[in-house]
Amino acid sequence: MTISSTYTLINPQTKALAFKIFCFDNGENFACLQRLNYYSVLVVQKGSGLLKADFSDYPFAGHSLLCFSPYQPFMLEEKEPLAGIALHFHPDFFCIHKHQKEVACNGVLFNNIYRPPLFTLTDAESESLLLVVKQMKAELRSGGLAQYELLVSYLKIFLIMASRIKGQQHPVVQEALAGQKEPFLLQKLKDAIEEHYRSKHTASDYAALLHISPKALAKAARAHFNKTLTNLISERIIIEAKRELYLTSKPVKEIAYNLGFQDEYYFSRFFKTNADVSPQTYRQTVGFARGV
Repeated sequence: MTISSTYTLINPQTKALAFKIFCFDNGENFACLQRLNYYSVLVVQKGSGLLKADFSDYPFAGHSLLCFSPYQPFMLEEKEPLAGIALHFHPDFFCIHKHQKEVACNGVLFNNIYRPPLFTLTDAESESLLLVVKQMKAELRSGGLAQYELLVSYLKIFLIMASRIKGQQHPVVQEALAGQKEPFLLQKLKDAIEEHYRSKHTASDYAALLHISPKALAKAARAHFNKTLTNLISERIIIEAKRELYLTSKPVKEIAYNLGFQDEYYFSRFFKTNADVSPQTYRQTVGFARGV
């Protein structure tokens, strides 16, 4: 495998990146904060470091898979020299929302506010994923008939495999939580956020729902999710806002109202604070509905 090799597919309509694979032999590419308008998947093959993403820090070492949605902020602090492969793909190339029934990676690999955006791989799991990447690279080199369709098929296989691997690790996580004091409370919190994030936006709202003090609930959230309760709520709202901006042509004012914001401008400030871009910019650079 050539460490410096890079393979890129450009969208002929937009002239923007559609799909890209590149190999890295250090962490320099990710040492600064990344806010990319496409999905990124990093297959780390060796080395160790600290992932900074979504207001939290996550140590990792050895074979790992790191997955990020468009404009999700992340950066890597390299401890031991990193090496691996990065996959980038724009939602125009493959939309995880539109293909959820086929691939089911949304909420597993991407857009899960309750789990870290990375997980470890065994040697065999890493090799299986890299074998698919090797096929992608060969197709990008050859440029044969129906290249776009074949690359999408390979990407689907890769994401399905990765989702299965991460899904198989979930029972282990649940067993670990079962031995702790507050798994029921945390599940109730997750259920409450999923049910009420459109109408309840503050930590005190959820503390009242769960009949617990805001301080105690905040402490439990930080201990188990490695995030503040306010960040959990904000991230859940932003995920839905991004989905609406991507898939629909609804006016920003309507999206804001549906998410419990009476003031469109307050919602836009909230979105920009949490996504680092305005709703309009997100739709223009990511959204499927931008041309509608």
